[in-house]
Amino acid sequence: MSDLFKRGGPPLPLLVLPGLLVLLALPFYLDAFWLRIGLFSMAAAIGAVGLALLAGTAGQLSLGHAFFLAVGAYGYAWLAGDPGPGLPPLLALVLAVLLAGAAGGLFSPVAGRVRGIYLGVATLALVFLGHHVLLTADSVTGGFNGRAVPPLTVGGFGFTDDGPQLTVLGVPFGAEERLWYLGLALFALTWFTARGLLRGRPGRALTALRDSETAASVMGVDVARHRSAAFVVSSMYAGLAGALLALAFRRIVPDYFSLALSVDYLAMIVIGGLGSVAGATAGAVFVTALPLLMTRYADHLP
Repeated sequence: MSDLFKRGGPPLPLLVLPGLLVLLALPFYLDAFWLRIGLFSMAAAIGAVGLALLAGTAGQLSLGHAFFLAVGAYGYAWLAGDPGPGLPPLLALVLAVLLAGAAGGLFSPVAGRVRGIYLGVATLALVFLGHHVLLTADSVTGGFNGRAVPPLTVGGFGFTDDGPQLTVLGVPFGAEERLWYLGLALFALTWFTARGLLRGRPGRALTALRDSETAASVMGVDVARHRSAAFVVSSMYAGLAGALLALAFRRIVPDYFSLALSVDYLAMIVIGGLGSVAGATAGAVFVTALPLLMTRYADHLP
């Protein structure tokens, strides 16, 4: 897909606008089941784009993506909930993303000095450590049974509840319809920031680092600093994806953020193509939607 944006291709707005208009119109025509699939797919795409930047562009293998998803999800639930500080939900969402980035920053010294399968094993430990903390820190996470996710409200407008009643062009807008537009806005933000990052100097530096550390060092690239920065950015994308998933689920439990979730995200970027924002998005939609569709229509398949 990136080839479409090379010199001589159609301008970016002309390519994005038709798809954006279709996505904006879907809540007027789809029922709640399809909107939930779309929400889960958008949340997965946000996290997959972050992992694509880390594994595809920077060449760093990570099996700990589920850990940072959990930090974002539980960070929002605790910061905006009770027990917890009870902060305004929008502020809690921003702080949850920053908290995931801070968690990535604490691990970034390891990411800056270890690579390949060794980094994969190191990040794998994060998943098991995080799962243990989620089960034992009852006052924050609710333990094995998890905890409810506070609704997101901005200026009195609720995104995750069905009231007050809202009707647009004769179509009642419930929680799924409202969350659809929130997820779409967050995904658009992720898409354009990731594309800008890849096209700018940081993206070129990470690509050079992936191809050859020696050549990148000769060109003046600070290897450890760029590796650490890639890990922090990827962690923040994962935290945002986790917070959006929490809002979509309305209740989060520790068992969801397991090693299987990290493997799913690796499958997304491999299927879609490493280092590609559009590919990571396509892989996320495929890996997320296919099991749900198979479950829904299993009785109708031969």
